[in-house]
This record gives sequence, C-alpha cells and structure tokens, in this order.
Amino acid sequence: MDTHAPLYRDTDLVLSVESVTKSFDGFKAINDLNFYLGEGELRTIIGPNGAGKSTFMDLITGRTRPDEGTLTYHQADGHDIDLTKLEEYEINRLGIARKFQTPSVYNHHSVYDNFVLSLNRNRGVFPSLFYRETKEDKEEIEAVMELTRLDEKRDDMAGSLSHGQKQWLEIGMLLAQKPRILLIDEPAAGMSDEETDRTAELLISLKGEQSIMVVEHDMVFVRQIAERVTVLHRGHVLKEGSFSDVASDPTVKEVYLGRSKHD
Repeated sequence: MDTHAPLYRDTDLVLSVESVTKSFDGFKAINDLNFYLGEGELRTIIGPNGAGKSTFMDLITGRTRPDEGTLTYHQADGHDIDLTKLEEYEINRLGIARKFQTPSVYNHHSVYDNFVLSLNRNRGVFPSLFYRETKEDKEEIEAVMELTRLDEKRDDMAGSLSHGQKQWLEIGMLLAQKPRILLIDEPAAGMSDEETDRTAELLISLKGEQSIMVVEHDMVFVRQIAERVTVLHRGHVLKEGSFSDVASDPTVKEVYLGRSKHD
C-alpha cells in the first residue's frame, strides 16, 4: 500500500497535508501524516492523549513548522499557498482561525463590544481608537449574535456569561472575521448537557459556510456532530470514515481502551 496516497479527495479541497513529520527531542509527535479537508466540510479529529492532535493544529496555524512534508492552503481563486513559508499572523489573515479549549474573551466588555473588538482585530491601535461602526459591521454583528443565541445578552459583561456562552461568544467572534477554515479545540469540555447540545447545533449550522475541524474527546458529542471522523494515533492517521465505521473498528477500540493510558 502506498502510504503517501491521498486519503480523502472526493470533494473540493481547502487544505492538503501531505507526508508531514514533526519531532520534538527525537519523539515524533506527527509521523508521515496525510490529511485532506474539503470546502465547507465539518471534520472531527479524535485520538488518545499524545496522538498529536494539538501539534497538528499548531502546524496548520504556523505555531510550529514541520520537519518534513507540505501543508497547502487552496485558495478560492485556484491558487495554492504553502503554509510552511508563512508566519502565524499571515496564516490567520488568509482566513484560518483557531479557537483554543479555554475561552478567550474580553471579560470586562459587553458581548456586543466583544464582537466589535473582534472586527477590529487587525486594524491596529490608532485606527481602532477612531473607528466607527459601519452599517455592514452592525448587520454582521447582529447576525452572529443571533446565530450564537447571544442577542439577549448583548449588554451583559462577557465575564458574567456561563462557560458555554463564553465558548459561543468566542466562536462568534471568530465567525465575525469570516474565516474560511475554523479550528476548534474541545468545545464541549466543561459544558452542561444542554450547552453541549446547543454547541452541536451551532457547529452543524456552520457546515457549508466554513470548513471546520473539531478536536474532541467527548464521544457523545462527536456522535452528534460527526460527518467524517479522523482518528489520530502516534501522529498518524489510524482510521478515517463515518462515526459508525470508526466506532466499530477493533484497532480504534484497542487504542482507546487498551493503550490510551500509555500515550
């Protein structure tokens, strides 16, 4: 079997990761990884601790660089960009946004002002001081607040929101920047059942608008949102397919139940 053969090319691609390896002090966190993300796709990434999930996201966003291989961003105009040649801020400006597990919001500002600040993120200090909202900005904020169900919280301080609401706020702040690829790390962690269900609804509603990668451990949540699941193990793709295909795979079961404590 050709280990470098494309694993998933049945749709228009927005991201291609091919033959990527990344080592830290001799340990291969990512090992000959091939991965393909389709335009408008909702993909779930799972794997035991130490599988390389966070390192994978770090590579995509430019926080770290691969030792070998390529990460190619396919622009809508047909041009390809080598992400390994860019700085982190340049990758973000291309439309690749990342949400970490812990919410990062402006606690002492209102929900509405958090959205305004997210729109101004790349404007610089002095332009932001004299910025006045445009009609288009207001419409965009209203749409995102409604999507995240935070419209009734618009005047509340972000610090007063529940954990789940803070997660939705940060997702909304990223959406306000109109990313093409959205990377989300364990969005269901620490949520109530009701918040988890709402988060699943939110992510599913975004399918087709953005290409979304969700790293998650909660398998109940994965089942709720899964369209296609990629299982990472020791920095390599172990299995890819539907949730039922992955959940019934004996090797995946062994990795989670038999070896995960050692990874």
